[in-house]
Amino acid sequence: MATHEQLNQEAIKTVNDLIKDIEVAMFTTVSEGKLVSRPLQTQEADFDGTLWFLTLKDTVKYEEIQQNPNVNIAYAGKSYVSVSGTAEFSEDMERKKEYWSPVFDKLLETTVDDPNVVLIKVTAETAEYWEAGKPMKMAKKFVKKLTTDESLGGDNELNKTVDFDSSN
Repeated sequence: MATHEQLNQEAIKTVNDLIKDIEVAMFTTVSEGKLVSRPLQTQEADFDGTLWFLTLKDTVKYEEIQQNPNVNIAYAGKSYVSVSGTAEFSEDMERKKEYWSPVFDKLLETTVDDPNVVLIKVTAETAEYWEAGKPMKMAKKFVKKLTTDESLGGDNELNKTVDFDSSN
């Protein structure tokens, strides 16, 4: 029987495989009780349980995360992945330099050494994914749902939820 740690590593690998080719995610924060999403480019090439983003301190999202660090990151591509977690800010200059590209000079209208530049580190708590890259399998499931009493909801072979909390 697999240990929790082995299952956790499998889940991390699965999520990594599903999001590795999706550069831009929808980053959702909580603002005055409402959910607000905006596109952000994921900076870490390999998902290891954390996700990294660059932003500026003088933005609304920075204030929203300070007020409520609970966030959701949604990826859409050949599959769909929703990662829920907790955000925190990092001033790690080496990591900023590693993630910085000349595009950010223009896009953010600043340079990497600007003290307004900050990293957002999201520690994943759960992820839910749908393997949309299997259209025939999905079509069969929908036809079966339409013609029987079978449910599509919950954890089935097309939709999985994984928990990254190692204390369980």
